[in-house]
Amino acid sequence: MTAAFALLTSLMWGLADFGGGLLSKRMRELTVVVVSQSAAALVLGVIVVASGAWDAFDARLFWCAAAAGAIGPVAMLAFYRALAAGPMGVVSPIATLGTVAVPIGVGMVLHGERPGVVQGVGTLVAVTGVVLAGGIQGKGGPVRRQTILLTVVAAVGFGATISLVAEASTTVTGLFLTLFVQRVVNVVVGGGALWVSVRRGTPALPEGGMRAVWAALPALAFIGLADVAANGTYAVAAQNGPVTVAAVLASLYPVVTALAARGLLQERLRALQTAGAGLALLGTVLLASG
Repeated sequence: MTAAFALLTSLMWGLADFGGGLLSKRMRELTVVVVSQSAAALVLGVIVVASGAWDAFDARLFWCAAAAGAIGPVAMLAFYRALAAGPMGVVSPIATLGTVAVPIGVGMVLHGERPGVVQGVGTLVAVTGVVLAGGIQGKGGPVRRQTILLTVVAAVGFGATISLVAEASTTVTGLFLTLFVQRVVNVVVGGGALWVSVRRGTPALPEGGMRAVWAALPALAFIGLADVAANGTYAVAAQNGPVTVAAVLASLYPVVTALAARGLLQERLRALQTAGAGLALLGTVLLASG
């Protein structure tokens, strides 16, 4: 059961990343974030009411969830901009490092955990992968420095978000309530940023106006709902088996993103970038399995 749910998590996260990156090539990243997270918040609101999850509310849950919600739009915006500007097969593996490395750091500082030899090796492998995936050596056009910087910001943000959610929730109903509060704050923060940008003269709607948004609504809703569902299936995987197994298998979602980009977009990577992306993914697996 653990393996099945963890692999399902990686599938949904990978498809959500691919969909978000694809839509960000056609409309503003903030619009993608706000609309997709609004759909997720609506569904989570129904689940919270139906499950009576309000009983799990306390100050710790609220502040951790609110902080995760404030960080989330920044991470997603950086990630979608990186996906829109650079190869998905490079950006996604680098971004996933944060979902493992940051929680390890939090465990060391707050819970006195110490990484083992495997995690140390994983760190070295991952950093090497980041350097190579950036394409700063060899011939051909490298990935722009700004794209790599955006990806690193996204990685740290994703890791911080996961850590905050883990600190906030200890039960299934608490997890639902945490994710709901997080999504509501996501929408408020992302919507505020979108409003400010519109006031400064940047249009919120893509070419084609609301008609284009309505046409993309099913895909936008899928992105938000897939992300929520992935959180749920990961929780089930972790509760029904070794967390290490769940983390390793769930961390394979960049493979799904890369395969989708390769199959649907015919995206090509230089050999050096392919090797770097592979090393980044290997480093992530080593970090999780340590």
